[in-house]
Amino acid sequence: MTRVFWIVCDSFGIGELPDANEYGDEGSNTLAAVRKSPFFHCPTMRKLGLFNIDGVDETGAEREPKGAFGRFAERSAGKDTTTGHWEMAGLISEKPFPTYPNGFPSEILQAFETETGRGVLCNEPYSGTEVIKDYGKEHIKTGKWIVYTSADSVFQIAAHEKVVPVEELYDACEKARKILTGKHAVGRVIARPFDGEYPFFRTPRRHDFSLLPPKDTVLDLLKRKGLDVISVGKIYDIFAGKGITEKFLTTDNADGMEKTLSLAERDFHGVCFVNLVDFDMKYGHRNDVEGYAKALTAFDKELSVLLQKLKKDDICLITADHGCDPSTPSTDHSREYVPLLVYGADIKEGTNLRTRKTFADIGKTVAEIFGEKENALDGESFWEEIKKQR
Repeated sequence: MTRVFWIVCDSFGIGELPDANEYGDEGSNTLAAVRKSPFFHCPTMRKLGLFNIDGVDETGAEREPKGAFGRFAERSAGKDTTTGHWEMAGLISEKPFPTYPNGFPSEILQAFETETGRGVLCNEPYSGTEVIKDYGKEHIKTGKWIVYTSADSVFQIAAHEKVVPVEELYDACEKARKILTGKHAVGRVIARPFDGEYPFFRTPRRHDFSLLPPKDTVLDLLKRKGLDVISVGKIYDIFAGKGITEKFLTTDNADGMEKTLSLAERDFHGVCFVNLVDFDMKYGHRNDVEGYAKALTAFDKELSVLLQKLKKDDICLITADHGCDPSTPSTDHSREYVPLLVYGADIKEGTNLRTRKTFADIGKTVAEIFGEKENALDGESFWEEIKKQR
């Protein structure tokens, strides 16, 4: 039984895309930024070929990489979580999701207030940690929602858990999701619960309410085939549950890898699709270079353990969905290439995939691994390039 462990290191970009200037991301390079930190130590990914990828500073490149490797460009219009994950699963988004640099229009907020029975504070692009610092006290006094956005296509709702029960916050997000349709169909509505006394802190009960993918992805294809499609982390939320057979929510990267390692002990046939969000949420958006480096180092150690647990027919893929360079003045995602490292007994060591035109090649390849060569997914498979001939 073949098992594919597909791990997304959320925001682990490896250098600006040719159109980065159109997004204000000239010079962004998440890997280059964190690699300068004395806390960065990733021998496992190095051995797989991370520093052998085209465009990456080859200092420390492996003479005989143990995996296949390459860099992938995003074809979709955008640089957010939803477009990145959908594209790698074989669905290119030609039209960008709407963004709101000046806040949401009054008709959206009025409808939201009517549906939820609470007023709204803020309605601006904001850092998630700063918005509760600036509006948390007023929220506690008034009971109004803290609504904010970012450079991404998101409608975020923050509420103190002692003021608004988390279940009510989730219900408000579901109501917002129904309101935000048509031209206002944002990629994600996000529940952002927080707690404590000033200065407040965000709790791990975040929940994303995504749009339903407009067409099938590799996840749907595999599910219809009767295979396991196991979600770890926010994968379930990103695909609105579409194509998923089983889900495991996580509190942080460590919990995500613990659950992944536990699944590696289990017999299943299909894909274990993992998102590790801390790189993006805790470090990229907060411009914390050292924190990002430490998180990669911790992941690299857990990855080493996972690779040792792989069986003869297993494959491990490590990639990302966009960049979030913590060394630039911006606190938003960055338009970057992403890495792909592939390891397994059936993978030809040292295969350089060079630069691929779309993340969708990953999903197309996963489909072919499971015998689905002819399909309607976007992208081109590279399975024949990396598999060992038997």
